[in-house]
Amino acid sequence: MTQVDRVLEHLETGKTITSLHAFQDLGITRLAAVVYILRQDGHDVKTRTISVKNRFDEDCSVAEYFLEQ
Repeated sequence: MTQVDRVLEHLETGKTITSLHAFQDLGITRLAAVVYILRQDGHDVKTRTISVKNRFDEDCSVAEYFLEQ
């Protein structure tokens, strides 16, 4: 199974994904590159910006990817 397959399978279950989740759970370090390929393949992957705390307890923003159901 490729990284693209893993991310697509994850998104098709209705879940969202961030780069941290992709690294921890799927072993993917360049999630944006995988999302780019999915979009090139015709999948309508959406992006929203969410606020999270980093390890220093500072506010920051990250991309969260999802497929609309």
